[in-house]
Amino acid sequence: MADSGLALVRALTDADDRLLSADDPLAALQLDCGGTIPGAIAIPELAGLVRKARRSGLRLARPIAAQDGQNGIRAWVEVEPRGDGAQGCAIAVRHWHAAPLPTEDAEVAGRRRMAIDHALAELTARLDTRQCVLAVESDALDLRELATAMHEGLGRPWTDFVTLTGENHRLPMHWRLLDGAIIQVAGSPRAWRAGLVPQTGPGESVAGVVLYLTSDSALSGGAASLPAVARQDVGMLGDRLFGRDLAPVLRQPIARIIANAETIRMRLAGPLEEEYAKFAEDIAAAGEHLLALVEDLADLEVIEADNFATAPDIIDLADVARRAAGILSGRARHKQIAVVLPPENATLPARAEFRRVLQVLLNLIGNAIHYAPENTQIHLHLNRIAELAQITVADAGPGLSEDQQGRLFEKFERLGRSGDGGSGLGIYISRRLARAMGGDLTVASVPGEGARFTLSVPEV
Repeated sequence: MADSGLALVRALTDADDRLLSADDPLAALQLDCGGTIPGAIAIPELAGLVRKARRSGLRLARPIAAQDGQNGIRAWVEVEPRGDGAQGCAIAVRHWHAAPLPTEDAEVAGRRRMAIDHALAELTARLDTRQCVLAVESDALDLRELATAMHEGLGRPWTDFVTLTGENHRLPMHWRLLDGAIIQVAGSPRAWRAGLVPQTGPGESVAGVVLYLTSDSALSGGAASLPAVARQDVGMLGDRLFGRDLAPVLRQPIARIIANAETIRMRLAGPLEEEYAKFAEDIAAAGEHLLALVEDLADLEVIEADNFATAPDIIDLADVARRAAGILSGRARHKQIAVVLPPENATLPARAEFRRVLQVLLNLIGNAIHYAPENTQIHLHLNRIAELAQITVADAGPGLSEDQQGRLFEKFERLGRSGDGGSGLGIYISRRLARAMGGDLTVASVPGEGARFTLSVPEV
């Protein structure tokens, strides 16, 4: 709609700030923003202005901005309380102007989409350029069968493990054609959407793809809604209350808090003052820290169970190191940190559980990226000593004193750090996993000269 100049649009609200009636185009904007008439005001800046006018009992007037999904809206709004606000407010809108929204930068949209999909995903898998599975993570009860099958079938296309619905897809297909596909998963009563996000390499070429599986519905009925085999598998967890009962319940609402906060921060719901966008960023960061704590507590409960055991297999430590570095490559690039890998032809066979070694290396490399200064390097070295295969992660961070090295592996120990969102469990869990596989995790460091964490597992 073009500028309406002095044309007047009127509306009424009640004492609960619900929009009772409105002339077009304000009524149309209310509906486009997901609201109803009568119903709560769905236009953020208008809702704030009405609430402030009703509470203060004063007539307020100011410009507002909004979006209807296709156009940016600007208008002059006057809000006058009725009966000192006890009867709601009268709204008058002048100088309504709508203009098409500018095209969003594809890179910005891609980063936002990846952040939201990552927050909501109940299964994440790292794929190579042929969409073959390199690594998979999932804690959803109804995706346990899928995650196990993918883990045992590393190197196969991810589409081998699911059923595509809708059109008659002919495989193989380019990842862009599968992005957004609706799929069915054996053992899950829910419908799933596949999100595929490319990972760029040198020269902006696609170096791999990250697969996210998200669902619009929660698992209703909990474990009772799963097939009998899955329920039996859940029952084998014994008395692990947090990992079995609480962690799955907490993950989805926390993930939705993160996703909603990111939506607000990116101003997808409409224009927002910078101060409030910063609040949303803080909420998202706090949610991510809380989600990480949930994951750490679930892992802690698993590894401290009396019957905990790993599933050793023949693996290549060099290959696992490359995969872990690849998964964290985006975070490293963001800090302009180079991760120096072992030579391409290097191999180091070992006997350990692939998933647990990957988990330890992700923790070690992730910590190195977090604490190392920008524009530095992290080196991954291979070694073999006394019937042990070793991989060392060396950074250029602040280093650790002897006292700090002595306390580092204690449970919940954060060495006096605060505000970084850490739980103090990552290193403790990593050492427990290393020892459960017949190896160890050690550290060598000098203050100001970085730290060297060495993971040892039995050689083949």
